Amino acid sequence: MALLQIFGGQIDKISLQKLLFLFTRGQKKAEYDFIPYKYGCYSYSANADLTAMVRKGMLSETTSHFISNETTNYFNSLKSEDQKLMLYVQGQYGKMNAEALMKHTYLNFPYTAINSIKAKDILTTEQFEKVKNSRPKNEKTILFTIGYEGISLEEYLNRLLKNDVKVLVDVRNNPLSMKYGFSKSQLQRYCNSLGIEYVHFPEVGIQSQQRQELNTQADYDKLFEIYRENNLTKTKCSQEEIFNLLKEKKRIALTCFEANICQCHRKHLAEAIENLPNFDFEVKHI
Repeated sequence: MALLQIFGGQIDKISLQKLLFLFTRGQKKAEYDFIPYKYGCYSYSANADLTAMVRKGMLSETTSHFISNETTNYFNSLKSEDQKLMLYVQGQYGKMNAEALMKHTYLNFPYTAINSIKAKDILTTEQFEKVKNSRPKNEKTILFTIGYEGISLEEYLNRLLKNDVKVLVDVRNNPLSMKYGFSKSQLQRYCNSLGIEYVHFPEVGIQSQQRQELNTQADYDKLFEIYRENNLTKTKCSQEEIFNLLKEKKRIALTCFEANICQCHRKHLAEAIENLPNFDFEVKHI
């Protein structure tokens, strides 16, 4: 809201994402993370917040712009260091249009442009080559695992992109989340938008009622002992399907909630797949 305020109350959508990106790059702890999208750096989370403010009447939205309806002085409510940073962003980039901002971010942060539909048009051949070289590429076959606890949707997606993950394998029994972006339909849409395939194997997950009263590592260990005996022995076909997917796509990631791999069943599922005949690949927790 403060950014909109100092830019006269309205900013086109592409420029707003770029200005917010440049602002957060200067923060000690960034308010938003960004992924490389159609026009470069983009935050799904920031857009969700903007959409929520539209619903509340704080903003109006057109096909191209967000417009503030507020009279509150949000700039004055910022910390002094953020005020200075925002004024710097205004002074440095305030006169740039959307295309100029795109080009600036593409040149200085080429990874953000790897999925851009505009990069080839607004960059020189040499500059565009730098963008192409920023795309993570790896042919080594690896079975990854990843949890989303404690990180933003964008940080999570960037970990997948930077490890060149081709397929996200959701191994939650119940793929719903109170955390923005991680319920099944949302996560599938966001992965697909970045060229990452999404598949779901609910049968290899643990039912929520079994996950009650997990207070110590010993509680988790007891749960996983039951999981190995009762679930993994009955889901060999699913494990083999995941293994076949790994052999076909080379880089896939098992995903669930917990950040601590020792408190998540995906560790034990990965180990079960690793113990299948002819498994000769790396397993990596990211």
